[in-house]
Amino acid sequence: MFQKWLRKIPLTWQQLMKDKTRFIVALAGIAFADILIFIQTGFESALFASSTAPHRNLNADLFIVNSHFETVYAKLNFPQQRLYQTRGFAGVKSVTPLYIAFGTWKNPQTRRNQRILVFGINPAHRAFQFPEVNQNRHKLQNINSVLFDRTSLPEFGPIPSLLQQQSTVAAELNNTKVRVSGLYDLGVSFAAYGNVITSDSSFLRLFPYRNPNKVEVGLIKLQPDADIESVARNLRAALPQDVTVLTKDIFIKMEESYWSQTSPIGFIFALGVIVSFTVGIVIVYQILYSDVSDHLKEYVTLKAMGYSDRFLLIILAQEALFLAVLGYIPGLLLTFGLYNITAAATMLPIYMTVERGVIVLIITISMCFISGAIAMKKLRSADPADLLY
Repeated sequence: MFQKWLRKIPLTWQQLMKDKTRFIVALAGIAFADILIFIQTGFESALFASSTAPHRNLNADLFIVNSHFETVYAKLNFPQQRLYQTRGFAGVKSVTPLYIAFGTWKNPQTRRNQRILVFGINPAHRAFQFPEVNQNRHKLQNINSVLFDRTSLPEFGPIPSLLQQQSTVAAELNNTKVRVSGLYDLGVSFAAYGNVITSDSSFLRLFPYRNPNKVEVGLIKLQPDADIESVARNLRAALPQDVTVLTKDIFIKMEESYWSQTSPIGFIFALGVIVSFTVGIVIVYQILYSDVSDHLKEYVTLKAMGYSDRFLLIILAQEALFLAVLGYIPGLLLTFGLYNITAAATMLPIYMTVERGVIVLIITISMCFISGAIAMKKLRSADPADLLY
């Protein structure tokens, strides 16, 4: 079977190369469809990676959240009393609150306001895994001292460069004077274009309307020999129904689920992939259909000589495979450049991965094979008797 396939390749290649203009247009169309798919899947991956960056960098084994939790970027909290109740369970080493809210940051140079995500932590605990945050935790003990995310968008001001010139940088957060005393790297997301970390006491001063007994996330650190799943089950069974306890994996998956299923952004990216796939099918179908139409007499002659529809389908499948692979290569190469440009402009973690490259290649081959199968209908309906007319 494989030898028969190889013997038919010259015929397939000659058909494609007979009309070089149409061949180039076909490759450009496939490359365009691939670029669209790469961009949509790249943004979707960046959406999940950026939105779950805080989750992955929190220094905790288990998390207490509101029972209606969907995303950390929503205003859902629970009584801090639940943290005190958690401390008494076997296997629990420590519990610390994490306050989260959106504030208004004033660019120290342009004086323009920007929405920024603020985390409030207890400086005595290692709430985050960032080395720079842990090295500068003692600085947060000073009231209204903050650590600034250096990967925040430029609209927040040249804080990193200013901090290189002086020990602290004066700024305003929620119309309150704050001092930036350190930097760290978290990254922007579709929900937050900038981030700062401050102490829990400073957080409550910056958000005076907040109830100090309400927190967004409880960070639970377990004893080294504790079984995470067992402790989680015990806590879920014993704590009141207004909270739930999540492992880190579930915590991350719930956030991803929110952005993919509840948020319109996830739907738009998924729809974009479907539209791009459909566009590719239409483009390849037009090319293969034109090829079949131009060579219909030759195909019908082959059928009259005794060649089966299966033989003709293999020829079309080979054409589809050639188009898929040759169109994929320029699409892949152009995507590398587009990813670099997009990452530099948006500061989002968008980059090529081997897994995505393989998946899009499979999608491209499937797209072309589907087009070939549709174009084959014209050959199936062709009758050798048509040669008489």
